[in-house]
Amino acid sequence: MEGFGVHTSMWTMHWDRAGAERTIPAAAAYKMDFIEIALLNTAIVDAAHTRDLLAKHEMRAVCSLGLPEESWASVNPEGAIDHLIQAMDKTKEMGAEALSGVTYGGIGERTGLPPTQSEYDNIARALEAAAKHAKSLGIAFGIEPVNRYENHLINTGWQAVEMIEKVGADNIFVHLDTYHMNIEEKGAANGILDAREHLRYIHLSESDRGTPGEGTCDWDEVYATLAAIGFKGGLAMESFINMPPEIGYGLAVWRPVAQSFEEVMDKGLPFLRNKAAQYRLI
Repeated sequence: MEGFGVHTSMWTMHWDRAGAERTIPAAAAYKMDFIEIALLNTAIVDAAHTRDLLAKHEMRAVCSLGLPEESWASVNPEGAIDHLIQAMDKTKEMGAEALSGVTYGGIGERTGLPPTQSEYDNIARALEAAAKHAKSLGIAFGIEPVNRYENHLINTGWQAVEMIEKVGADNIFVHLDTYHMNIEEKGAANGILDAREHLRYIHLSESDRGTPGEGTCDWDEVYATLAAIGFKGGLAMESFINMPPEIGYGLAVWRPVAQSFEEVMDKGLPFLRNKAAQYRLI
């Protein structure tokens, strides 16, 4: 997981044949190193079709997801394990390198109360089994802290590290996201420093999830700290343009955050790439 990538939400949130055919050539035209496939419904994925398209366009891939409510690890660890194993198998079949995201819970999962020890124990149980399966497949496995409005369980880099250490698996990595960090961390640098020993992947997302460079994220702080720790992982631009209602609800995205995907790709992508080059990350 190295280089510069883009989340497939730029073109689709439905990874069926049509979504893959629209997205992979478009990402290749922008000379992306990899794409991040939103693996929200494995039933519609034609893995062989995706694998062939990726090979044709010399494109690498990772996958990401949030657990559906019936499989939230905090209350149903066995259901979470089954869901994650199914998603990992599909990830492997597509030829993707990793599965990450809110792999410990749901986007929109909140009880209205502080997390309990029982919830964390259940999550650790699910992640341990998932990490074991990932290792057997030869793919990487990550967890992404998200903000308090989307999930009440893991919101910061240090919380992700605590969970990894609780699980004790040596193949779980931290996946940070600048949008969530802008809300939760006491400065983006602190989040990166807290996670550095496990950090292998980061979403580059603006404070409003729109066009990078047009919000309040401190990009120099982000990039300078990544450079300082010698970061060599994946840099993935994530801006949400195409939001089906069920996803928009979980993310609390109620209005367009950019005029078009062209605006994000033609303005935001060069901004992020130039910053990465400035700090010698690419």
